[in-house]
Amino acid sequence: MDHVSTSPTAPVAFLKGHGTENDFVIVPDPDNTIDLPSRVVAALCDRRAGIGGDGLLHVVRSAAHPEARAMAGEAEWFMDYRNADGSVAEMCGNGVRVFARYLQRAGHVTAGDLAVATRGGVKRAHLAKRAVRATGTEDGDITVRMGRAVLPDDGVTVAVGGREWPARNVNMGNPHAVTFVEELAHAGNLYSAPPVSPASVYPDGVNVEFVVDRGPRHVAMRVHERGSGETRSCGTGACAVAVAAARRDGTDPAVTGVPVAYTVDLPGGRLVITEHPDGEIEMTGPAVIVAEGNLDPAWLETVFRNTP
Repeated sequence: MDHVSTSPTAPVAFLKGHGTENDFVIVPDPDNTIDLPSRVVAALCDRRAGIGGDGLLHVVRSAAHPEARAMAGEAEWFMDYRNADGSVAEMCGNGVRVFARYLQRAGHVTAGDLAVATRGGVKRAHLAKRAVRATGTEDGDITVRMGRAVLPDDGVTVAVGGREWPARNVNMGNPHAVTFVEELAHAGNLYSAPPVSPASVYPDGVNVEFVVDRGPRHVAMRVHERGSGETRSCGTGACAVAVAAARRDGTDPAVTGVPVAYTVDLPGGRLVITEHPDGEIEMTGPAVIVAEGNLDPAWLETVFRNTP
């Protein structure tokens, strides 16, 4: 529940970034002094009346945030992630890459290894050095160690437009229901959350992935993210899809003893997901910062005063 809040009196800086077109409003706040109630987050993420984004990355030092202090010894920075509707979320894979890119841009980190605290635990990232290509020098991809998947043995079903499909329950620090379909169009418009049954399996909602095959160890997907609707990309969703595909294809690394990599095409771009025999999952892809500035104080005051 939001506590009583007032508009910040000092200018509030923001940036805008995306990872395979999963886009975020970034609010740097090292000392955790900016109050971001859900109604304000939703206004910032509004694509017509705000900046627009699938979510918000609140950048805070772990030691300054009550939910992250216990992780401060492992990770200096905490990704306080919010969905576009203002609700709190455990993790966002694409968000970690964009979060890391911001820290690099701000001079807090350089290329190499980085630990990021999240509500889903500490995530390890590696920022590749800038690459020289024919089109110029580009930022290198970012690889995030996403942890291990948990696969509860729950039989779930996804339904859209009179069709039903069995789905794999995969938890990547947040919940997913992965279903394989004949065509991505079978997912429908994804404006609202596809019904998943039994609903009791996901008491806090679920991200739903629809997947088709494109070739050997190559799939494409669409996703409805809880609290955001259909997004152009979902990093934890891509990991969940690769895990589900490996079990379906008989390439589970825990069984074969050999790492397996899946190329996952999303509407916003391409990610490569690698699962190792110990269960560790790595996600590799781009992250881009596209803009930065300051929120208009008058607009922000209006949001705090008038948003219910």
